[in-house]
Amino acid sequence: MRRRLTVALVALVAAALLIAGAGALLVTRETARTQATSQLLTQGEVFAHAAKGVRTSLVLKTVGKMLHFEDSEIVVIGRGGAVLTPLRSGIDPADLHPRALLAGETVSGWFGSLAFAAVPIALSSAIAPRPGRVAVVLLTRRISTLGPSWLYLVLVSGITLVVAGIVAWQLSRRITRPLVEASAATSRIAAGELSARVPVTNSKVEELDSLTRSINAMAAGLETARARESQMLLSVSHDLRTPLTSIRGYAEAIEDGVTDDSRAAARVIIAESRRLERLVGDLLDLAKLEANHLSLRLGPADALSMARKAIESLQPQSTSSGIEMAIDPGATSAVVWADEDRLAQVVTNLLQNALEYARTAVSIGVIPLEDGWAALSVSDDGPGIPAADLGRVFDRFYQVDRGAAARQRGGSGLGLSIVAELVRAMGGSVHAESPTMAAGGTRMVVVLRQAVSHAPVAP
Repeated sequence: MRRRLTVALVALVAAALLIAGAGALLVTRETARTQATSQLLTQGEVFAHAAKGVRTSLVLKTVGKMLHFEDSEIVVIGRGGAVLTPLRSGIDPADLHPRALLAGETVSGWFGSLAFAAVPIALSSAIAPRPGRVAVVLLTRRISTLGPSWLYLVLVSGITLVVAGIVAWQLSRRITRPLVEASAATSRIAAGELSARVPVTNSKVEELDSLTRSINAMAAGLETARARESQMLLSVSHDLRTPLTSIRGYAEAIEDGVTDDSRAAARVIIAESRRLERLVGDLLDLAKLEANHLSLRLGPADALSMARKAIESLQPQSTSSGIEMAIDPGATSAVVWADEDRLAQVVTNLLQNALEYARTAVSIGVIPLEDGWAALSVSDDGPGIPAADLGRVFDRFYQVDRGAAARQRGGSGLGLSIVAELVRAMGGSVHAESPTMAAGGTRMVVVLRQAVSHAPVAP
C-alpha cells in the first residue's frame, strides 16, 4: 500500500509538472511571437520613415544595414494584390495580405517559427514602382525553438520529482503506518483477542487519530460485552442450577419414599418451578426488547390505579415477610402514556425488588411533574445502595450487596434491567436515589409523559 501511494503521489506531481511546464512554454512562446512582431512593426515604421527621399536603391540598402535590418527585403505588390517580388524568407504570399498593404495598412504575423512585419514605404519617384504598385519593407525574425528552456524544464522537473518522491515516501509512511497497525489490531480482535488495542500516536491527521480512537473504543466495548456475557452465563447457570437441584432432590425423595410430607415437598417443587418460569420469562422479555420484537400498546394508563393493583397482588408476599406496603399519603392521580400490562410489570418488579431489602415498610408515590411529565416512585427503608453502585443497579445480573439485610430470595438480577428497558421503550426514564433517610433507604423513580400531552388536537 505504501508503494502504491508513493507512486500515485509522484505520478500526480509529474502530471502537474508536465501540464504546468507545457503551459509555461506555450505562454512563453506566444509572448515571444507577440513581442517579435511588435518590434518588427516598430522597425518597419522606422525604416519607412528613413526611406523617404531616398533616390537610389543602393542608398536604400545602405539605410537598412545602418539600422541593422539584416533580415529585410523590399517587396513590390502589384495591381490586384499580386506579390511581384520573390520572397527569400519563404513566407506564403497570401499571409502578407497584399490587398491590405495596397491600402496602406501594416501587416504582421508569423509563418511557422518565423515572425514577420510588412510596412508600406513611400519611395522617391526615382526608384518608386510603377503606378498602381506599392513597395513594402518585409522584416522577418526567427523565433527560438526554446531548446534551452526545455532542458531547464527537464532539469527542474527531475529535481522536483526526486524531492516529491522523498516527501511522498515519508507521507505515505505516516499515513499507512496507523492503517497497518489498525488492520493488525482489528484482525486480532476478530480472532477473539479483545484486549488488542491500536497504539495511540499523534499523527497530526485528525481522521487517522479518530479511526484509532474508534477502534479502541469498539474493542473496549466488545471486551465489556464479553465480560457481561460471561457474567450472565454464570448468573443464569447458578440461578438455574439452584432450583433444579431442589426440584430433583425433592422429586427423588418422593420417588424413594423417604419424605414424610409429600405435600410439603410438592409445594417446594412448585415454588422452584415458578422461580424457573420467572427466570425464563425475564430472559425472553430481555431478548424481545433487544430485538425490538416486544409489542407495546401505548395509551392512557392510570399510574395510581396500577400501583394499588400491584400492592394487592403482592400482599401475601409482604405479609409473610412482615413488611407493610402502602400508597404514599401524598400520592395523586396521574394518567400517563404507557402500555398498561407493561406498566404493571414495571411496578411489580420495583415492588419485588423493594421487598427484598426493606426492613419494615415499602411505599409507592405518584406525583405529576412540570412540562407534562409524571413520576412514579417505589421507596423502601432498607440499608440503601452505595453511591458507587447507583449507576449500575439497572445493569443485567448486577446485584448490589446490601449486607445481612438482604433476604436472599433467589433474585436473578434481571428485574431492574427489565424495568429500565420497558420504561425506555415507553418513552420514559428511570433512576435510583439513595440514601433517602438517615438509616439508608432507597427510592426507584420512573418518569413517564402524561397522557394529556399525547391527546389529539381538536380541529
